[in-house]
Amino acid sequence: MSEKKEPGVWEGFKAFLMRGNVVDLAVAVVIGAAFTNIVNSVVKGVINPLVGAFGTKNLDHYSSCLKAPCATNAAGEVTSGVPIMWGSVLSAVLSFLITAAVVYFLMVLPMAKYLARVAARRAEKEGTKEVMEVTELEVLKEIRDALVAQRASGSAGPSDERPDGRPGLP
Repeated sequence: MSEKKEPGVWEGFKAFLMRGNVVDLAVAVVIGAAFTNIVNSVVKGVINPLVGAFGTKNLDHYSSCLKAPCATNAAGEVTSGVPIMWGSVLSAVLSFLITAAVVYFLMVLPMAKYLARVAARRAEKEGTKEVMEVTELEVLKEIRDALVAQRASGSAGPSDERPDGRPGLP
């Protein structure tokens, strides 16, 4: 009797890792982590100074006091009151919007256009192939109909002469 061998843990793990979507996801995470540093640098180096032209350079310092009086010590810890730190939320939202815009305009949109062109070319090739197949089929049908019409008129038989005077089929 032959026993059916179950795949081992290592083979299952290897198959899981070799799936296309797992590898793509791993690449996306690594690229995303590297890209986060770029976006954070843009926010801290460009956006924050632009906002700082109207107030403080660091968006994290923007806050409102929910329960007065709000006070912080030298380390930045709240000692009294209930502050709402809306500047840090604004900074995170700006980082997200910049990241989303760059990903969309530099990655998603060009890839969508490329895939649309590839699909159009493929559809164009398929359409041309169908037209060629239909045309060849029509030509073959016409040849068949001509041969049937020629035989029906009784023009050629095995012992008949060819147009050049030799015996046989034309």
